[in-house]
Formats: sequence, structure tokens, C-alpha cells
Amino acid sequence: MLTVKILGSGCPNCRRLEAETRAALDAAQPSIAYELIKVTDFMDIMSYGIMTTPALVINETVVSAGRIPKAEQIVYWARQFQQQADQA
Repeated sequence: MLTVKILGSGCPNCRRLEAETRAALDAAQPSIAYELIKVTDFMDIMSYGIMTTPALVINETVVSAGRIPKAEQIVYWARQFQQQADQA
């Protein structure tokens, strides 16, 4: 199962990234098992070394910051991390 985190203060773009990420991963075929965690604490966000939000983190790796990626890109990243986990 992937751990997906949305980093941000809860601003409109942060909520949009959360919604877009859920929609993309829920629609992916074959399905992708994931847990989505919202991170709003400023110190926790800073620990990822990002300077802009919203940010998307998959399995503790920042894959996007300061923008809302397209659904296809979110699914692509998730599949990459899923394959890494399957090979481990």
C-alpha cells in the first residue's frame, strides 16, 4: 500500500490537490491501494524541504510542489512507486 501525503495549510489549492489525487488514484485501473494523509503542521511540511505548497509526497518522496499535477501524472508516479514496492 502506498502512503500518499498532501502537504499544505488547507488552502483552496491544497484541497484541490487532495481531491484531484483521490479522484486519480480511485479511478486508476488496475486499482492502486493507498492511504492518504493530510499534513498541515508547518514544521512537518518544512521537514520535506519544500518552499511552496501544495505538495504531493508518495512513500516519503516529494514528487510535486507548488502546483497541481494532472491526473495522468499522479497515476504514473503512483505506479512507479508501486512497482518499486513490489520489487522490494
